[in-house]
Amino acid sequence: MAGCIKAIREFRFKWMIIVLFIFLMMGAVLYAERSGIRYQEMARQISYMEPERVVTEKEAVKTWKTTCLVLTDSTQEASMQALPEFERMFMDMRVGIEVVDVSSQALPDFSAYETVVVLLTDLSPLKEEVLALASWVEQGGSAMFALTLQKNTYVSLIEQKLGILSSGYDNVLVNSIYFEPDFLLGGGVSYDVTDGYDSAWEVELGEQANVCARVKDAAGTPLIWETDYGKGKFVVDNFGLCEKATRGLFAASYSLLTDVGVYPVINGSVFYLDDFPSPVPSGDGKYVKRDYGTSIQDFYTNIWWPDMLALADEHGVRYTGVIIENYEDDTDGTVKTTTDTERFQYFGNMLLHRGGELGYHGYNHQPLSLSDTDYGDVLPYKTWDSVDAMDRAVTELISFETEMFPGTTMSVYVPPSNVLSEEGRALLASKYPQIRTIASNYFPGEFAYVQEFEVADDGIVEQPRIISGCIIDSYMQMAALSELNMHFVNTHFMHPDDLLDEDRGAARGWETLKNRLDEYMTWLDTSAPSLRNLTGSELSGAIQRYGGLTVEKKITDQEIRLQLGNLYDTAYLFVRVNEGTPGDVTGGSLTHLTGKLYLLCADSPEVVIQVEK
Repeated sequence: MAGCIKAIREFRFKWMIIVLFIFLMMGAVLYAERSGIRYQEMARQISYMEPERVVTEKEAVKTWKTTCLVLTDSTQEASMQALPEFERMFMDMRVGIEVVDVSSQALPDFSAYETVVVLLTDLSPLKEEVLALASWVEQGGSAMFALTLQKNTYVSLIEQKLGILSSGYDNVLVNSIYFEPDFLLGGGVSYDVTDGYDSAWEVELGEQANVCARVKDAAGTPLIWETDYGKGKFVVDNFGLCEKATRGLFAASYSLLTDVGVYPVINGSVFYLDDFPSPVPSGDGKYVKRDYGTSIQDFYTNIWWPDMLALADEHGVRYTGVIIENYEDDTDGTVKTTTDTERFQYFGNMLLHRGGELGYHGYNHQPLSLSDTDYGDVLPYKTWDSVDAMDRAVTELISFETEMFPGTTMSVYVPPSNVLSEEGRALLASKYPQIRTIASNYFPGEFAYVQEFEVADDGIVEQPRIISGCIIDSYMQMAALSELNMHFVNTHFMHPDDLLDEDRGAARGWETLKNRLDEYMTWLDTSAPSLRNLTGSELSGAIQRYGGLTVEKKITDQEIRLQLGNLYDTAYLFVRVNEGTPGDVTGGSLTHLTGKLYLLCADSPEVVIQVEK
């Protein structure tokens, strides 16, 4: 032995042995990472709540006080289109509302409410009551005109009270919106509007009006503004784009109305990789060949995946990958277990070791729908022969994933192509308790399973994805901005084969697509540095905590006192302090976001924020 040691010491190239040893150790670590050796599931930042502790919004709403009067008109199309969006917005903001149809109901006493929101474009049905509303504001009330107003006699009665110096009868094109940086998260820049039209009333405002948003740039037509009137305040939304993708803009506007605006938020960001891991993605690899001169399989292994990991490292992202076992189209219930598992283990274990998470996508890519669904020419899919056939396919998928990644908890299900029938949904809820989350679509689409951020009656967490892919067009960017300010949330998904499909940008090449995805992640980091990077199940835990939370506020000259109902452990809320400056906090902590907007992290049912006026 002593002779061997002496020989090594005298070996001229002993440094080579050291280098070789280092490479062997690196190889061992890499092998362990990619094969799953000694993989132990990482503890999640946020866990699911115990089922018996979960309170849904539907249950919590029964305890809310009515504080807001919403005026509608069933004869005005814009009013009826806006109403469901505002009803949902107010539910998520925990604002108790009373809806009055001014075409058939008498106006109640305004003094019974903290705020009034007017969902009318034509104020004629109110007649002289518009002056009564203005008088109530002058005495200390708060009113918001949420839809673009039409100039007529009754608008003219109050337009100066709204901060308007002059106005015309024409509307202005809204093809982009500039938001002031201190108004909302992501402000300070202009956002393009998809299919913009003449939706803004042409107005000139006086100096007392504080403009929060304008057409195109800081010099454009005012689109959102606030103005004091007497002891109260008016807020006017003048952009005319009322849909699911703009709820957050209205929520931010509403939070301007009172001395303090408070509402719960989710606080979480998730990036999904659908069809990942999976067999080699199908599709035309001509653009991969064009740009890299390699096969699809080698491209994903040597270029795409390292690039995705680099983006994750740069932006703190932990991907949630959802597995497709095969791409066959058998739907009769005959299943067979995939034996070629190298790609699954290689990619899956690397994702897990990076702090990511795996979930369920499909035995194959055929959505869980029966023969009564007719996809026509919209989707290239088959339907399943029976519920039993779907059952066997889901059972095989779960069995396959359990075998591939033993000791790994999986709870998130993503429907193939975001399509899920009532029968498929019922099957998942009744037979597979390990599936605790369904992550599909936020926005409507043909055959899409559309969701809100909520806990369903059966306990499954509904977790919609807001945007997708690497293109991220103007509509998706506006939606992302809106949801950042509505729920303080980001949910994004992409498929590995996006870059094989011309409809999803394949012709632009991976470098272009990667750079656009990097731009979006950078925008998110810059706009909301306090937003938590989570996995799919962690976001579901956050949704559970958010869903049942109730808020009551008491405001004095010296403090903001919040009573939080159904607090589990930690809750997050937006707090906009319109009057005064927040100081010491008990029962939580405040993080400044922008302007007068703060993020409250509450860990006690009672939170007290000192205010300096």
